[in-house]
Amino acid sequence: MANENVKLMRGEPEKAVKKLAIPIMISMILTALYNIIDGIWVAGLGPTAIAGIGFVTPIFMVLNGASVGLGNGATSSISRFIGAKNHTKANESATHSLVIFLAASIVLTIIFIIIQEPLLKSYGATGQTLKEGIAYATPLFLGLIAFMYSNGCSGILRGEGDMKRAMYVVIVTVILNALLDPIFIYTLKLGSAGASLATIVSSAIAAAVMLYWILIKKDTYVKVSLKNFKFDTKLTRDILKVGIPSSMDMLIMAVAMSIYLILISLVGGDYGIAVFTSGQRLYLFAIMPLTAIGSAVIAVSGSAFGAKNGDYLSRAHKYGAKFGLGLGTVITLILVIFAYPLATIFAYTPETANLVPGIAQYLQLACPTLILTGIGIPSSFFYQGIGKGTYSLMFTILREIILVVPLITLLVFVFHMDLVGIWIGLCVGRAIASVINYVFARYEIRRTRERFGN
Repeated sequence: MANENVKLMRGEPEKAVKKLAIPIMISMILTALYNIIDGIWVAGLGPTAIAGIGFVTPIFMVLNGASVGLGNGATSSISRFIGAKNHTKANESATHSLVIFLAASIVLTIIFIIIQEPLLKSYGATGQTLKEGIAYATPLFLGLIAFMYSNGCSGILRGEGDMKRAMYVVIVTVILNALLDPIFIYTLKLGSAGASLATIVSSAIAAAVMLYWILIKKDTYVKVSLKNFKFDTKLTRDILKVGIPSSMDMLIMAVAMSIYLILISLVGGDYGIAVFTSGQRLYLFAIMPLTAIGSAVIAVSGSAFGAKNGDYLSRAHKYGAKFGLGLGTVITLILVIFAYPLATIFAYTPETANLVPGIAQYLQLACPTLILTGIGIPSSFFYQGIGKGTYSLMFTILREIILVVPLITLLVFVFHMDLVGIWIGLCVGRAIASVINYVFARYEIRRTRERFGN
């Protein structure tokens, strides 16, 4: 199976992107259900719990982003060595990735446990909202190693084109998470903390299964040997030159999210925070299929880059963008047309029913950006595939900080559009950045093909 996956990555790029994207898509959609399921169950705890968890969202993005980012670093490095037909280096890259995941888990856990309370206060969380936020955040921080190895090991499997087995693990763990949520939250009366504990336990199981395949069963294409591990600075840099910028992508998004939360709190109070938090859950869920296409583009473009095949490199990116554009359009239509029914998912109690119009408005005004995000995400992931993670980071900064924040500020404070201005600013700023991103990616591909001479 492992060799078949490698053969697929070295073959027709359109076929490879499509076949690799679909299981990643299913896996990511199911993973995103963690967040959706938590939101559904937490809604029963009332608006204060919803708002408290909302304040944790940008911090959680940093933690999860670090694990996903380092996983992308592993994917890029391994796929490039596979494309260059260097099996030994692919093995060493996977081994170094596992060590990096452990080190990152320890460091980040210590940092976030220390800063969690002052950080939440800086966002505007106070009183019971602050208590709910800390209750939800603490298990997430202590269980970071589960996220790190769950997403990191998925990155290793993606690097060799093995997407299906990771998907099977996610299916089981999502079901488990759905079962544990009501038990932890209501039966054990753990409240907000129960929601995060259920997610941590599920992620830990996913990580354990994939580590079993890699370290014990050893039926993957890459062969990991921790017994004879020797630290290689050059190889570590190869992983981190994508892993760190990719992780920083999420940090920048978290910083931007913090700014959004402050602005939303100023003009909409706890109501605005609850609306944004609920709507954002659906937005993040909807963006997963587009992210899956990008993840497939990392592996395929990385393999093409390692093989110095400029034609395959160009075709992988172009097909990923077309796929993303079409899918983004379909997703947008669903969110806009069914905005009100979807909004009730997170506001089904009498206490939260007043959130429904606000959530629906968010979906209708902010989510149309997903159409053009469909060409932006594959472009950002393409840079990671060819080992230029800083380009991806550059466009994240352009999108979330340089374009969106000033546009929101203008609409809110000059045109006095309040929450509507924030939703429109998010949509327009992200759409413009996606177009610029795609154009630059095509330019970078032309430059790369000139170097390869094909």
